[in-house]
Amino acid sequence: MEKSVIAAFLIDFFLKTLIYFAIMWVTGWLVENKNVKVNYTRKINHFALLIVPYLLNVLLRKPPSADNDTSSIWMQVIALLSGLLFFLIFINPIRSRNKIIKTAFKGIDRPEDRPLTLLWMTTQTAGNFLASIPISIYLSSIGKPQLVFILILINGIGDGLAEPIGIRFGKHQYKTNALFTKKTYLRSIEGSLTVFIVSILTILLFASSFSMTQLIFLFALLPISMTITEAKAPHTWDNPLLFLTGSIIIFTITHFF
Repeated sequence: MEKSVIAAFLIDFFLKTLIYFAIMWVTGWLVENKNVKVNYTRKINHFALLIVPYLLNVLLRKPPSADNDTSSIWMQVIALLSGLLFFLIFINPIRSRNKIIKTAFKGIDRPEDRPLTLLWMTTQTAGNFLASIPISIYLSSIGKPQLVFILILINGIGDGLAEPIGIRFGKHQYKTNALFTKKTYLRSIEGSLTVFIVSILTILLFASSFSMTQLIFLFALLPISMTITEAKAPHTWDNPLLFLTGSIIIFTITHFF
């Protein structure tokens, strides 16, 4: 890769890291000092992890190349690895010795997730990148990179609101499993329906990017598929599976219809 590409990546990486950490610290401070539920602050951090990279791409440079550019692919792979390295600062031997890092970690550390909080966060982040890189490159290749925001908004807002709405209004609960543990967790139909509603609203927001035939299939497939995926996904691992499900549907509709 050219030196200019590496320099651009380093600037991008340090800027994203600074933004991520700042958001984590603010949300952790709210948990510590204002008794804000970590169930809410964790969703804020998840949304930031999803939206910040794509917003920076829009604000600072062009989206990935539409010509199967290998440097673009490598840049996204490196972004995945660097994103995982970011979480190394939150391992217990480091955060237990640094008050600022310890506060930031509280923004994502739900009591019910302990002691697997960091493991779930890193594997979910890796899953998000691995599921989103192929669809991002494909959508850029057909001149519609903006459509990746359909998945980001459903993940960030739909799934992000599902938990707080479930906590506040969820009267019809059901159990879900989790990776690396036999413990079960609760979700609610009311929370899952949030994903369905946000999916419909998001499709409407991007309706002009599709033909009428594509739009009909999108309305028929995406909201219900994303809702079922969120409902059936393992605890904390709904985001990667939502990305994967949505990617398959959007690829199929834009490629074949």
